[in-house]
Amino acid sequence: MKWSLKLGSIGGIGVYLHWTFGLLIAWIFLAHLGAGQTTGQAVVGVAFILALFACVVMHEFGHALVAKHCGVRTRDITLLPIGGVARMERIPDKAMQEFWVSVAGPAVNALIAGILFIVLALFDHWQPVRTLEGLEGGFVEQLMWVNLFIGAFNLLPAFPMDGGRVLRSLLATRMGRRRATVIAANIGQVMAILLGVVGFFYNPVLIFIAVFVYLGAQAEMDYVETQSALEGLHVRDAMMTRFRTLAAGDSVGTAVEELLAGAQQDFPVLEDGQVLGILRRNDLVKALTDGRQTATVADVMYRECIPVDESDVLMMTLESMGNNQNSSVPVLGRGRFVGLLTLENISELLMVNAALTGVAPAR
Repeated sequence: MKWSLKLGSIGGIGVYLHWTFGLLIAWIFLAHLGAGQTTGQAVVGVAFILALFACVVMHEFGHALVAKHCGVRTRDITLLPIGGVARMERIPDKAMQEFWVSVAGPAVNALIAGILFIVLALFDHWQPVRTLEGLEGGFVEQLMWVNLFIGAFNLLPAFPMDGGRVLRSLLATRMGRRRATVIAANIGQVMAILLGVVGFFYNPVLIFIAVFVYLGAQAEMDYVETQSALEGLHVRDAMMTRFRTLAAGDSVGTAVEELLAGAQQDFPVLEDGQVLGILRRNDLVKALTDGRQTATVADVMYRECIPVDESDVLMMTLESMGNNQNSSVPVLGRGRFVGLLTLENISELLMVNAALTGVAPAR
């Protein structure tokens, strides 16, 4: 995720902190001071938030470990002010695999709460819940209750939260994943609206969570619709076969002429029939902005584009392009350069297929 600081890597999974998290820490610190508390108490308040987000990281690793057992790799985990996001390469293939991946996170929170309860009981610091007002209590006791709340809240059937994914997986055992996703996402969006209304009157934080849930549910519906529309298709079905290429020794000026002569935005760069890279429109414009008009295409082209094979599954290729933020990739057939796959062409294929089948494409 953009604007995130990498904290480290655990088991090959990068852990990132979004810059907005710093705003949360500052707000917590100032809120304590504004309430008349001492600097020491404000520091303890910040420490509690940090401990809470450590639990959030463990929650996300609960998902990641079970997903790994199901053959799904987790790319990274990003901490946001509203929680954590584990970015997996794909949805588990089987419905019950998604069920176990989804419940793993809340299960970790329940386990943490259980361990903290034992600690409190052993050291005689436990207070019955009836004596607590607003979860007031010691540091450890508050952390225990908040973990229970996080686990329970995440199990609400508000897709794309864990509870929504649990609901989708259970529905998918009786119907197709596409239909199950639509039902779970619609329920999630209704709950998001209710959360927003409650947040408007009681807690503004719920409004942000509601927006996240609503947009996340829509994004998941669009993803599954796209997955369904591309089922059975391969790269050769969507690749461009009519386009212009550039040579590594061509000048930036030549590239500008090609850009203005047609609608093509990205240009494969070839040498002796081999793909060296792609000259993307944004890289070309940046070169012009930097005053590098006399540079060669080889100097400004993007070299990290990994070619795909024309027989590759189109949906998996699209996911890889998204993960690597590539708008286009060269296509090989029997080791030779045969085409160019772009996000725009995939979108056009979806629109054409939707027109032929009468089913609206994903937004």
